[in-house]
Amino acid sequence: MKHSLLQIVLAACVAAGGIANAAAPAQLPMQQHGGSWASGHVQGIAVDLQGGYIYYSFTNLLARYDLQGRLVGTLEGWTGHLGDLDFNPDDGKVYGSLEYKKDQAFYIAMIDVQRIDRVGIQAADSDILRTVYLPEVVSDYTADINGDGRFDGDDGKYRGNETASPDHRYGCSGIDGVAFGPRFGHTDGPQLLTVAYGIYGNTERSDNDHQVLLQYDISDWQTQAKPLIEAAPHHSGPRELEGKYFVRTGNTSYGVQNLSYDASQQRWFMGVYQGRKPTLPNYLLFAVDAAATPRQGDLIGVPGNSPNRWEQGLLLPLADAGLKDPATGIRGWNQKADVGLQAVGDGLFYLATNFKRDGKQGADLQLMRWTGEPEQPFVAP
Repeated sequence: MKHSLLQIVLAACVAAGGIANAAAPAQLPMQQHGGSWASGHVQGIAVDLQGGYIYYSFTNLLARYDLQGRLVGTLEGWTGHLGDLDFNPDDGKVYGSLEYKKDQAFYIAMIDVQRIDRVGIQAADSDILRTVYLPEVVSDYTADINGDGRFDGDDGKYRGNETASPDHRYGCSGIDGVAFGPRFGHTDGPQLLTVAYGIYGNTERSDNDHQVLLQYDISDWQTQAKPLIEAAPHHSGPRELEGKYFVRTGNTSYGVQNLSYDASQQRWFMGVYQGRKPTLPNYLLFAVDAAATPRQGDLIGVPGNSPNRWEQGLLLPLADAGLKDPATGIRGWNQKADVGLQAVGDGLFYLATNFKRDGKQGADLQLMRWTGEPEQPFVAP
């Protein structure tokens, strides 16, 4: 019997323990269509290799498919913005960023996806979706940076020629990318949830050129998670975090949209919407090696408490790979990875592309192999 290259690669991955502790299904689809929905555009994906399911976030709808491309069910009915996703094999739940900017409330959604077994399940009618509040994010989002005693609220005017708000610490616009992986500086140990800030792309500011990554130990989050009641947003969540880290990538448009940890390469990947500052390379994909040691250093562009001094923070270096901008030393790739990026082991990834047709939003997935080449980091396997 003939085997496809994909089947051979996946068999080798399983034999080597490279995919989900050798518990992956026998075959992953080369492509999958994530449907068309009267919703927001696809914002993230999650893959349950052991169970054999793929999940799509369409901002106000979550779709569950099996690996054969059959729609299993949908969860819908909230008004907030559901962003990037990741699957946690330890508890079988999907975790995603969930924003309510008008309420100054930012949550991690914990979704009991095994219960999504039909189309049209309303989130308000069950406890399938519970949420954990992130006060650290709220503190930075609501910071009155210019000291005028007024919070300027959500301000995305940077897309035009207007000067956007000077408020929002580090340019924080909320949260987007989420992924499970080891503590920064380590390649093993407990799996922590990493949450990436959204960052306003105001080209007139110099304090928004870092990606901001928070790490959380979620072992007690079951006790902190609450049902989502939009009329009365709750504030139950961790006051402490495992770490707050900064990666100087140069500015982007809304920060890390998709975050994924690839255990086979021991590397974090960050997919972004392209930035607009002309003095920066404005790459679309960045990487950080898991083993890179966080070091205290200057957050260049972020004023400190004394004159002629930058604020200090724990810095993570970009991986020594990809294209390199000679003026800034920033490294990355011109690879679209902003609406769906998920490592599935042994150098294989799912990448999503989005489209709009007949007034509906859709998504297509493609299985790709990582090459690491500066000009073409992914190819079809």
